[in-house]
Amino acid sequence: MNKPPRLASRRHLLGWGASALLSACASPSPKTTVPQPEALAVPHSAGQAPPNFALPAGACDCHHHVYDHRYPAHPSATLLPADASLADYRLLQRRLGLQRHVIVQPSTYGTDNRLLVDTLRSAGPQARGVAVVGSEVSELELQQLHDAGVRGVRFNLSFLVGVSADMMRPLSRRLAERGWHLQVNGTADLLLAHQALLSQLACPLVIDHMGQLPQPAGLKHPAYPVYQRWLEGGRTWFKLSGAYLGSQRTDYADVGLVAQALVRQAPERLVWGSDWPHPTKKADAKPDDSALLNLLPQWAPTAKLQQAILVDNPAVLYGYPSL
Repeated sequence: MNKPPRLASRRHLLGWGASALLSACASPSPKTTVPQPEALAVPHSAGQAPPNFALPAGACDCHHHVYDHRYPAHPSATLLPADASLADYRLLQRRLGLQRHVIVQPSTYGTDNRLLVDTLRSAGPQARGVAVVGSEVSELELQQLHDAGVRGVRFNLSFLVGVSADMMRPLSRRLAERGWHLQVNGTADLLLAHQALLSQLACPLVIDHMGQLPQPAGLKHPAYPVYQRWLEGGRTWFKLSGAYLGSQRTDYADVGLVAQALVRQAPERLVWGSDWPHPTKKADAKPDDSALLNLLPQWAPTAKLQQAILVDNPAVLYGYPSL
C-alpha cells in the first residue's frame, strides 16, 4: 500500500474564539437545496425507509467510521469490523438526507490515520475528521491532519490502542492552540474513573454516545452529576448517538430520558451521530439508522432545537462555513 502524499497547503488555523466560530456557523440560506431522502438498502444498516421528519439544510452526522482491510489494523486491536466504505456511507446519506458528516478514526487502526486522511480527501469539503494521535505527535503531522479536515482527537477508553489515557492532558494544550477538541469514548464507569483528568483539559471536551449511562440506573448513576458539572462549565459537548448502547428497551425510551435531560440542560452543545457502521453490533443485529434518527424529534421536539443539533452546533464544533 502506498503511503499518502504529504499535504502541501497550510490553511489558516481555526481559533476557538466564539465570535469567529459563530460567524462561520450562520444558519444556511433558506434557498439552500435540501437533499430529499429516499428508500435505500444500506450496508451495515437494517431497514430501507427514510426518516419520518424533514431534516434542515446542512444536517450533519457527527459520528461515523470507515473500515478497509487494505489498511493494516493495529497489532493490539480487538475490534475488527467488516469493511465499510465511503461509497457505502454515501448511500446512508442519501437515505437519511444528510449533507455533512464527521469521520471518526476507530480504535482498529490505532494512531495510523492514513485511511481517515485518504477518505477525507475523497469526501470533499462537507466532511470533517477526528483522528487518534499520541502526545508525541509532531506539529507537522497535526498540521497535515488539519489541512485534511481533522478538527479533534479521540481517546477511546474502552479500546485504548496505540495511546494511553495519561496522554490526554498534555496533548489537550496543543489541541487548544489549534482550536481542536478532545473526544472521549467510554462507559459511564470509565468516564467517572477519569473525571479528574477530564476536568483539567485545556481544550473543549466531547463525550461520545451520551456518556453511556447504564440502564436501568440512567440518570441516577453517579456519573450523571459529573456530566452536569461538565456541561455547566460551558466547554463540554455531548454526542446524541449510540442509543442502543446499554438500552434495555427496543424503543430506546430509557436512553431517551438521558437524551432529553441533556437537551434541557445544554442544547447549544449537543450534536447528533449515527455511529454507522455500528462496529460493536454483529452483522445480523445492525440497527435501523432511520429509526435511530427518528428518535431525535422525541428528544428535541422543536424545529429550532433540531436546527441547532443537526446544523448550527456542528458548524461551531467542526468549523463548517455557512452554506
